[in-house]
Amino acid sequence: MKAKIYVTLKSGILDPQGKAVQQSLHHLGYTEVKEVRLGKYIEIELSPGPPEETKRRIAEMGRKLLANTVIEDFRFELE
Repeated sequence: MKAKIYVTLKSGILDPQGKAVQQSLHHLGYTEVKEVRLGKYIEIELSPGPPEETKRRIAEMGRKLLANTVIEDFRFELE
């Protein structure tokens, strides 16, 4: 089983890396880009288990280690 975890900054939190990428895209001629927000993508291979327990454990991993929940949101998908 594989978990795909997406970590992004909460809305309202400044994203200086995203701003730098946006400016670089503008310099390259991609002026249609209005905003860029960067985040993290994490894949975790898991041993099979009960789906509800697996979801609970992944959410726990996100809160405890994978995301800084003060400034970041996270979501995940299971395959």
